[in-house]
Amino acid sequence: MQKSIHSREYRVFRRLLREARQRVGLTQEELAARLGESQTFVSKCERGERRLDLVEAWRFCEAMGTSFRGFAVRLDKALRS
Repeated sequence: MQKSIHSREYRVFRRLLREARQRVGLTQEELAARLGESQTFVSKCERGERRLDLVEAWRFCEAMGTSFRGFAVRLDKALRS
């Protein structure tokens, strides 16, 4: 199994994470404030310069007011298509 921020799967994950943020109408700055992080941190996560683990992805969803379960279902569907 390839463990890379450059894999197709991780690119899909990053795209869905960015789309989730945009769908709820948050800027990177607003999401960063909710996470207690900097805008640069959010930007690096969305661009793939920093890899998120599962717990961090859950925190992103919580900060966006998005269901982690729903996000995971969307990710699963996107990866299987």
